[in-house]
Amino acid sequence: MVTAIVGANWGDEGKGKITDMLGEESDIIVRFQGGSNAGHTIVNDYGKFALHILPSGVFYDHTTSIIGNGVALNIPDLFKEIQGIVDQGVPMPKIKVSDRAQIVMPYHILFDQYEEERLAGKSFGSTKSGIAPFYSDKYAKTGIQVSELFDEESLREKVVGICEKKNVLLEHLYHKPALQVDEVMETLREYRKMVEPYVCDVSAFLFEALKEGKRVLLEGQLGSLKDPDHGIYPMVTSSSTLAGYGAVGAGVPPYEIKRIVTVVKAYSSAVGAGEFVSEIFGEEADELRRRGGDGGEYGATTGRPRRMGWFDAVASRYGCRIQGATEVALTVLDVLGYLDELPVCVGYEIDGKVTKDFPTTSQLKKAKPVYEVLPGWKSDIRGITEYDKLPENCRKYIEFIEKELGVPVKMVSNGPGRHEIIHR
Repeated sequence: MVTAIVGANWGDEGKGKITDMLGEESDIIVRFQGGSNAGHTIVNDYGKFALHILPSGVFYDHTTSIIGNGVALNIPDLFKEIQGIVDQGVPMPKIKVSDRAQIVMPYHILFDQYEEERLAGKSFGSTKSGIAPFYSDKYAKTGIQVSELFDEESLREKVVGICEKKNVLLEHLYHKPALQVDEVMETLREYRKMVEPYVCDVSAFLFEALKEGKRVLLEGQLGSLKDPDHGIYPMVTSSSTLAGYGAVGAGVPPYEIKRIVTVVKAYSSAVGAGEFVSEIFGEEADELRRRGGDGGEYGATTGRPRRMGWFDAVASRYGCRIQGATEVALTVLDVLGYLDELPVCVGYEIDGKVTKDFPTTSQLKKAKPVYEVLPGWKSDIRGITEYDKLPENCRKYIEFIEKELGVPVKMVSNGPGRHEIIHR
C-alpha cells in the first residue's frame, strides 16, 4: 500500500513532521519531486534538523529512504546532508538513488543566479538552487541521468553538446565565463564516485516491495499552489507537487496510492513571490510570524521571513481537491492561542462578485478576501492529546475548517515534536 503526504497550500505546511511521524509505520520512504530548494524542519529525539533532499524517514532504523527518478538530485548536497545527520548521532541511513534520477549541475545553480540578476525587480523569488534550469534541461532532453555517469565516452559527447549551447547564453546573454568540457567531466567523475554505492533500479525495487506487502510513503515537497499546472503560475516551482505525480516520480502504479494525507496549515504562510489573497501585513503579521512554526516563520532553506496570512478556505479547499485528499492533517494550531478572534477567508471578491472557487492567476490578482470571524480560545493547547480536551472554540475552529474543506481532519498537530499530535 502507498500513502502520499503532500501540501495543500504554498508549501511550509509542516509535512516534515507528519512524514517523520508516519515514517514509524512505513518500510520505505520516497522523495518523488523537487530538489534541495525547499526544506523540512524536523524535531525528534536526536535533535532539530533541516532536511532538504533526504526523505524525512532517515531517522528510523527500519526504513529505506529513496531518492526517486522525479527528484532534482544535487549529489554534493545529498552527501553533505547524510554526513550532517550522522555527525549528530543518527545511525547511517539505508539510502537508494534511482538510476533514472537526473543530476543538478553546478552550472544549473549559476544559471539560476544569473537569471535572477538579469530579471532584477521582476524575478521569481527563486531559492537559486538551480531548480528551474535543471527541469528546463530535463524536458529539453539535455539533462544528465545518473545511469549516464557510467558510460564515459557517450557522457563526454553529451557534455560537449551541452557546453556548446550553454556557452552562447553565457557569453551573449549573461556576459559570464564559459563552461569548460574538462572541468564539467571532472565534476561528473567526482559525482559518480559519490553516488555509485547507492544507485538502484528504484521502480523495480518498489514493484517487488509492493508485491511483498511493504508500506511505502511518498513524500512531497512544497504544496498544491506551487504546482506548475495547477498553482499560481508563473510563481510556481518547476516540478509537479501533486500526489498524482508521485506515481510518475517514484515509478509506482497510480492505483497503488490509496491514502493521500494532505497537510493544511491552521493559518497561511508563503515564501517567495506570487498571489496570496489572505495576506496580512505590519504588526499583525510580525506577531504571527514571531509565534509561528518552531522558532518563527522563516524558510527552512533560505531563512527568509515568510509572508503571513489568515486561513484561506478557498485556496485550501482547492489544494485538497487537486491533491485528491483522502484525509487532512491540520498543523500549527497551537500558534493561534493568543488571538481574541480568528478571521477565516471564505470567499474571494473579484470584480464585485464573490466566488468560492480558486481562480487562475490573472483573476487571482484582482481577488479581495471575504472573511468570516470566529472567536479565539485564548489558551495554550500544546500537550493536549485528546480531541475532546481541546477548548470548545478550538474544536469549533477545526470543525469549521473541516466543513469548508469537505475532507475529514484526521490529525491535528499542536506542537513541533514528533508526538505532539491529536488523532481524531
